[in-house]
Amino acid sequence: MQNSLFLLCPTDYLEPIINDTFGYKNYFYESLGNSFVYDNETLNYIKQFIEIHNIQEIQFVLSKDNQIVLDALGNRDFSNIGALNNFYIEIEKQKECSNKINKNSNIQFTVLSYYLNKKIKELKLQLSNKSIKIKGKIYNKDIGRFTNIYSDLICLETYHFN
Repeated sequence: MQNSLFLLCPTDYLEPIINDTFGYKNYFYESLGNSFVYDNETLNYIKQFIEIHNIQEIQFVLSKDNQIVLDALGNRDFSNIGALNNFYIEIEKQKECSNKINKNSNIQFTVLSYYLNKKIKELKLQLSNKSIKIKGKIYNKDIGRFTNIYSDLICLETYHFN
């Protein structure tokens, strides 16, 4: 049995589904669209939490139909919430990149994979703890299943050379 920390968006309401699906001790940390910032206070809290609760795995999870992500991809009705401004910019960049590389794929899944891969990289850098596995999953309520995000090898960043 392993202890896991799930980083979620509160608008997805995934806690009971995660508890029913994953048979180990689950802990949750939430931010809108998984947009939390890695400031010193947040990082210190997460590091202490990992140590106290013997966390072996961290999973970023978003629903395929996450309201915040769908809004960022569409009407941007929540764009007046200041804390989401950087998140909306990031989602727009990921959408542009996804359109260039994966024209025929599910744009939502691809954008979420890009975004969660970026969050995973950022957290790995900040934690510098090689023993903790950090993964990403997307929940599809239509089929009631969690799917691993696209590999970081598929979600390559675009670079421009002069």
